[in-house]
Amino acid sequence: MKIARTMLASAALLGLTLGPVHAAELKKLGLAVANLQANFFNQIKQSVEDEAKKRGIEVVTVDAKGDGPTQVNQIQDLLTQNIDALIYIPAGAAAATVPVKLAKNAGVPVVNVDRNADGAPGDTFLATDSVASAKAVCDYILKQAGGKGKMVIIHGQKGTTPEVDRSKGCAESLKANPDVTVVAEQYSNIWSQDEGFQIMQNMLQANPDVSIVFAQADALALGAAQAIKVANPSQKIVVGGFDGDTAALEALSKGVFDVTATQQTQKMGRDAVENAAKLVAGEKIPPVQLMDATLTTKENVTGFIASHP
Repeated sequence: MKIARTMLASAALLGLTLGPVHAAELKKLGLAVANLQANFFNQIKQSVEDEAKKRGIEVVTVDAKGDGPTQVNQIQDLLTQNIDALIYIPAGAAAATVPVKLAKNAGVPVVNVDRNADGAPGDTFLATDSVASAKAVCDYILKQAGGKGKMVIIHGQKGTTPEVDRSKGCAESLKANPDVTVVAEQYSNIWSQDEGFQIMQNMLQANPDVSIVFAQADALALGAAQAIKVANPSQKIVVGGFDGDTAALEALSKGVFDVTATQQTQKMGRDAVENAAKLVAGEKIPPVQLMDATLTTKENVTGFIASHP
């Protein structure tokens, strides 16, 4: 009994000496972005940095400019700078697992945003439900075309999470519209407006009677719309995009193209910082967290131009 009392007294004294145990705090955050030439990623970057500033967190941002090997090197460097957590948007599918493995080996938690690493996911994945949202976009453009006609699809970067999921979503819509025929599909490399223009030009030359276009990003849709304007076809061509980029929303309001899915980029950035802080503190969070995008047309675009979600 005397020994037990002595041990209890010692434990109490130790508690007084050391004080209460506090959860670890997020003080320094690494942000690895796929390509800051894209408005979508810039919006997420700005949101992450704004939220981190409010919380007194230092952010070190790197831009892979769409190159996977560059991003691997950048993240290796970030891990030498004693970051507490990593927010990671993979630059491509090929080497996407490498940074996650490097971070986990260093004991650094990973929040994947928009794109996950197949086979080596981060501790949590924040993204739009691209399957459901792409289905909604394709449902809209197929309905606008009267449920029939020839369609082309301009894909994003092959094998990336959004490209795969948006392809699945549109495929679901096409199953319900058997009178629509997909006559051409092509992948882009960096989801850019220039690519959209060039790809659409080639598609129109091969298929001058096309009437439906699904471009898996707004930049691709803007490029496609530009190519259509130059070609000046006799038929109406319905164009759908995806993302809700700020420039694209302005173009949508002017009738440059027909519909997009506006993603919650500001929320993604805020949630990424919040989840990074929770992981550093040792909290358990869901491995996948999907959010809605809003089908956006000329009729409801004004609100998103005024205040992007």
